[in-house]
Amino acid sequence: MKSLWWKCLCIALLLYALFVGMLTPLKPGILNISPFLVSSGERVSMEVEAYNVEAGKEWQAYLKKDSLSYLKASAVELTNGKFKIDFEIPSHIPSETSLQALTLLITDERNGTLVYPEGIQLKSSTNESTSSWLKEGHPRLYKKEGFLFPYRNILRETIRNMYYHVPLWFSMFILFFAGMMCSIWYLKTKKIEYDHRASSLIYSGMLMGVLGLITGSLWAKATWGAYWTNDMKLNMSAVSMLIYFAYAILRSGTEDIERKATLSSAYNIFAFITIVPLIFVLPRVADSLHPGNGGNPAFGGEDLDNTMRAVFYPAIIGFTLMGVWLGQILLRIKRIKEKIFFNKIDF
Repeated sequence: MKSLWWKCLCIALLLYALFVGMLTPLKPGILNISPFLVSSGERVSMEVEAYNVEAGKEWQAYLKKDSLSYLKASAVELTNGKFKIDFEIPSHIPSETSLQALTLLITDERNGTLVYPEGIQLKSSTNESTSSWLKEGHPRLYKKEGFLFPYRNILRETIRNMYYHVPLWFSMFILFFAGMMCSIWYLKTKKIEYDHRASSLIYSGMLMGVLGLITGSLWAKATWGAYWTNDMKLNMSAVSMLIYFAYAILRSGTEDIERKATLSSAYNIFAFITIVPLIFVLPRVADSLHPGNGGNPAFGGEDLDNTMRAVFYPAIIGFTLMGVWLGQILLRIKRIKEKIFFNKIDF
């Protein structure tokens, strides 16, 4: 029973990540705005398509110019999941440019605050020294209570892939690192058992990497419009997997056990050292659509709030344990083959 507890934990964590990650609702959000281009000095009636909103008590809407400047809507009406919001845009709004981005905020005590960041483009006057823009300070913005995942305009429901795509890559790196350490230990001790452990962990990590590429491609299709783009992060990830596929080919290229173990152990160390700059360094110094690379911020703050962390971190542990479990199965298969055909390992 002592050897089963971590396997039970693995199953429990993965089931938790699956069901909680897929069934927990998202916070209310904004899908579309029409029109998104407005001009100073006009009365604007916006149609806003909302997501997951309920009938509110007293809806209020604001256009946010900066941290202190808000323009309150003159009327807000919700019908069948769609808002009709009226704004009286001031005639003169000083700005360094004739076009500036405004954030739309819709708030209610029951639904919390719906945000469409910099989704409104405002044509404004640039040669006036006064402004009738309302400087009311920060208005009261409500927060939706309960265990809910954040809503993001581009990601929407696909934000749930955070619990699968990213943990798969985390587990892959953990398994690759453990496999590299086993290879180092083999080169030091020449005990074939360490080579078996290394190859089992590497093969398990390769499966996690392939699943990571598949889930990433599906996520890219939903958010970027294509399964694969000429993106530095994506290309370097694919190259990294090819490096480890070459590890598998190298092992199958010779039947001599000691020669296979020595060559593959040396290559395994090289492979891990190589993929670190490929995945973590090069994408950060080049243009990239991927979060955390090429100037794009990584997930954090409201994008990865406490509700998401409650699923995200258990998912990492669960996928890593699953990788170790699979590696253990592969190791037992290798031991059985050695016992039957070579009689090298004594159980």
